[in-house]
Amino acid sequence: MTRPRSQIAPHHSPGAFHCVQRCVRRAFLCGVDRYSGQSFEHRRGWIEQRLRLVAECFAVAVDAYAVMSNHLHLVLHIDPGETLRWTSEEVAARWIRLFPPREDSDTAIETKRLRLLADPDRIETLRERLGNLSWLMRCLVEPIARRANREDGCKGRFWEGRYKCQALCDERAILAAMAYVDLNPIRAGMADRLETSAYTSVAERASQARKNPVSASSPLKPIAGSLRPAFELTTADYLHILDWTGRQLAPGKRGRISPDAPAVLATIDRDGARWTTRVAAFGSSWHRAVGSAQDLIALAERLGQQWLQGIRLALTLG
Repeated sequence: MTRPRSQIAPHHSPGAFHCVQRCVRRAFLCGVDRYSGQSFEHRRGWIEQRLRLVAECFAVAVDAYAVMSNHLHLVLHIDPGETLRWTSEEVAARWIRLFPPREDSDTAIETKRLRLLADPDRIETLRERLGNLSWLMRCLVEPIARRANREDGCKGRFWEGRYKCQALCDERAILAAMAYVDLNPIRAGMADRLETSAYTSVAERASQARKNPVSASSPLKPIAGSLRPAFELTTADYLHILDWTGRQLAPGKRGRISPDAPAVLATIDRDGARWTTRVAAFGSSWHRAVGSAQDLIALAERLGQQWLQGIRLALTLG
C-alpha cells in the first residue's frame, strides 16, 4: 500500500535516506537509447551540476550518488534544524541561487533579494523548504525534466511522479546503501572498475585519492553538501571495502565469499557474508527502511503496521 512519504521522512526531523528517481516513457538520462540510437551521455553532466548546486543550498550531506541510464540513486542526510542557524540573508541567497530571476543581472538579483527580505513569513517558508527532502528532490529533478523535454521537443512527464525513499536507520545501513549505489554501474555492466564508473561518487572519491594520497587517510566525508558529518572509516578503508564487495557481487559470482575480506570490515559487520547480503538486499529485500530489527519494528509501529518488509532479514543479519 502506498503511504505518504512524510511518514518515512518526517518534515521536521533529521534523517538519512536512499532515494531513487526513475524516468518515464523509456526516457534516457545517459548512454545510448537502443530504440532511437541517440546518445544522451551529456545529460549526466546536467545531473551532477544540478546536484552540486542543490547540495550547496539545502541543509544536506550527499554521501553517494550514481547516474544510471534511466534512473538516479542518492544517499543523503538532511537536517531541517541546520536551517535555523541561517540568517534571513543566507536563506534568501540560497533560494536565489536555486531560482534566479529571469533577467540575469545584478540589479534583478538584488531586487529579488530585497523583496524576499521584506517578507519575513516568506523567508520562514523558504527556510523550511531548504530543510525538506521532497523540496530537495523537486529542485533537483524538475529543471532536468524541463531541459530534457526542450531537447526532446516534447511535453509531459520526464520523471515518475513519486521518487522511492528508504529510511536508513543507522551508520551501517548508510554505508551499505552507499556501497549499493556506488556499485550500480559495476553490476549493470556499465563499468568493470570503480575508477571507470563515470558520474558516480566512488569515481570522484577514487580520483581525489589519486591526486592527493594523503586525503585517502582522512575520515570518509560526504561527497557534497553543507553538512559535514564524517564516518569512522577513512576514504581508503571505504574504497577497499567497496572493491572487495564489488568482486563478491559481480555478475556470475553472486553469493561467492572469498576469505580475504578487509579487516576493517569487522568494524561494520560481523562477517563478509552478512555484509554482502546486506548490500545486495537493497535491490529487493529492503523496502521502506533499512536498519536493525528493532528500528524496523519501531517504524512499523509508527506507521500503524504489524510488520514491515525487511524485518525478517534484519533478524537474520543481526
